[in-house]
Amino acid sequence: MSTTPPIPPAEAGPFGTHRPGPGMTRLIGWSRAMPQSWLGRRTAFALRQIALWALAGRPLDVETVGARMRLYPANNVCEKRLLFTPQYFDPEERDILADAIAAAGSGFVFVDVGANVGGYALFVAALAGPTGRVLAVEPQPGVFERLVYNIRQNPSGTVKAVDCAVADKAGELTLFVDPRNHGESSVKIVGYGGGSSVRVPAKALEQLLREEGFTRIDAMKLDVEGAEDLILEPFLRHGDPALWPPLLLIENGAGRWQVDLPALLAEKGYALVRRTRVNLVFARAVASS
Repeated sequence: MSTTPPIPPAEAGPFGTHRPGPGMTRLIGWSRAMPQSWLGRRTAFALRQIALWALAGRPLDVETVGARMRLYPANNVCEKRLLFTPQYFDPEERDILADAIAAAGSGFVFVDVGANVGGYALFVAALAGPTGRVLAVEPQPGVFERLVYNIRQNPSGTVKAVDCAVADKAGELTLFVDPRNHGESSVKIVGYGGGSSVRVPAKALEQLLREEGFTRIDAMKLDVEGAEDLILEPFLRHGDPALWPPLLLIENGAGRWQVDLPALLAEKGYALVRRTRVNLVFARAVASS
């Protein structure tokens, strides 16, 4: 298995260097206008395939989910969705986060573990405004460069990117990458083989949060391709409850978890409040002081 970085670094040049031309702008507009119906999705995906063929691997500079981003849709499902169909980019989860941000009023704190190129992190930062604080954690070197570039195009100053894996303990581990979808990386082998791997530094979740100076978190998202249990079990069994977020969004990797994560969350006071197409949303009551 290859140990070279899975993707090349982000291309240089100011935002707008890769602005879509008139034809591509029309394709993007049509795909973004498609409704949530079966036919709407099929039509949007067909338009996307035409656009991908025309792009031939090139990136595009666009605005999406409230942020300016340079997106490379050829080999990352997340970037495809953000570019062509942001209306399908976890709309229920984003609505839940938007409600939580509105209820907080100011000072919203969000941690995104498995941030990819920043879709969630930048969406939250745009809504939370200058009083918010967002930590975006992404271990894959090439994807991390894209994340950092996207953060720099949105000068809120509230998003910090950290390039490490999150696991059950500190050290170094092997990150496996699906060759067809570079956003699907995990410390557990994913995909159908033939992918790449890269050695990356790792930290336990509580260690990372302490090093970054967090004393509380309002919401956290974990999308780590089946390794959510590896991260959350020590955090919930041995961590400081003051750092447990009231709102927790987890990719549903139940088939790959080694522990009954929903049962552990229930034991710690969390209730499952929403099951979406790919994620589980848990909420935990916080005692008032």
